[in-house]
Amino acid sequence: MKKEKQIIESLLVGTGITINGTNPYDPQIHNENFYNRVMKEGSLGLGESYMDGWWDCKNLDQFFHKVLEAELDKKIKKNWDVLFKLAWNYVLNPGRKSKAFEIREKHYDIGNDLYCAMLDKRLTYTCGYWNSPSGEAKNLNEAQEAKLDLVCKKIGIKPGQKVLDIGSGWGSFIGYASEKYSAHALGITVSKEQKELADKLYKNLSVETRLQDYRDMNEKFDHIVSLGMFEHVGYKNYRAFMKVVHSTLKDNGLFLLHTIGSNLSMRGTDPWIEKYIFPNSMIPSIKQIGKSIEGLFVMEDWHNFSADYDKTLMAWHKNFENNWDKIKSNYDEKFYRMWRYYLLSCAGSFRARKNQLWQIVLSKKGVPGGYKLIR
Repeated sequence: MKKEKQIIESLLVGTGITINGTNPYDPQIHNENFYNRVMKEGSLGLGESYMDGWWDCKNLDQFFHKVLEAELDKKIKKNWDVLFKLAWNYVLNPGRKSKAFEIREKHYDIGNDLYCAMLDKRLTYTCGYWNSPSGEAKNLNEAQEAKLDLVCKKIGIKPGQKVLDIGSGWGSFIGYASEKYSAHALGITVSKEQKELADKLYKNLSVETRLQDYRDMNEKFDHIVSLGMFEHVGYKNYRAFMKVVHSTLKDNGLFLLHTIGSNLSMRGTDPWIEKYIFPNSMIPSIKQIGKSIEGLFVMEDWHNFSADYDKTLMAWHKNFENNWDKIKSNYDEKFYRMWRYYLLSCAGSFRARKNQLWQIVLSKKGVPGGYKLIR
C-alpha cells in the first residue's frame, strides 16, 4: 500500500495537487486502501471509492481540471480490464436497437423530481449557450433559452413547418419551437418518464412526444435536430443513424446535430461513467462523424462552444446542491455522492478541454448560394 501511495503522489507532482493538502482541490483520504484500489481499478476505483466515502475533495471540479490538464491519463498505462472493456464494446455493439431503451432505466427514468430540481425551467438537459453575440446569459434559464433559439435560427424554422427532435427529452426544444416559431414539432424519446412529463407540459401546443427508437421513423420533416442524444448511438451505428436522418429529411431541409465530442476516436467510454451514469454511451470524434455523413450530407457549419458546458454543469451542480434537501428522501447518500462526482468531474473535463461541444449543421445537397453562419 505504501508503494501505491508513493506512485500516486509521484504522478501528482507538477499538478499543484497535494494529497491531504490545504487547498480546496486537494483530496482528503479517509481510507488508506484508496491507493491500492485506484492503482488496481483506475477511474472506476477512483469514482467508486469516492461514492463509498473513502476520500473527499471540497472542489472536485478543480481537482479534475488539474488532473486532466496535466494529462495524467496518458502517464498511466491502460490496464487489461479497460482494454477488455473496449474490445467487448467493439464486439457487442452496445448502441444496437435491442439495448436502446436501457439508458432510460439507469438514467432518464430515475426520477423527474431530480431533474426538475437540477435543470432550467424548460428541463433542457444539454449544454446552454452562455456567450452569444447578443450578450452573456445571466443565469441557466437565459443560457438555455439562448441555446434553443440558436438551434431554431440555425435551421431556419418557418411557421407551420414540421420539425423532428431525435432524443427530445422532456420536450424543451419542441415546446420552444412551437411556442416561439409556430412549428409543428415531434419529439421521440426512449424514456417513459420524459414522455409523460412532456405531454403535460406542452399539452396546449402543436407538439407530440412519442416513445420510439430513431430507427423506426418513416415520415418526412422540413427540419431535424438531435440535441444530446448522439452520445448514446454508438460508433457502429453512426452511419445507420445518418441514413435514417437522410431518408427522413426533406431535400431542402437542414439537420442540426448537437453532441459532446471527443478529441480522439474511441470505441468505448470511461468505465465509471459507463457503469453508473450513461450505460452503452460513446462520445464521437470528428473523424467518426465525418465518416458517418460522407456521401449523405454537405457539412454547412461546425460550431464548438464547449467552454459553455463547464458553466452549464456548474449551474446544474449548484441547483442540485441547493435543492437536495427537497428531494433527498427519494435517494440515498451514495447517490448524492455519485451525482456530485458525475457533475463536477464532467465540468473539470470540459474546463480542461478534454471534451468538446459541437453543433453541426448538415444539408442534403448544399444550401443554394451558401449557408449563412449564425452564432
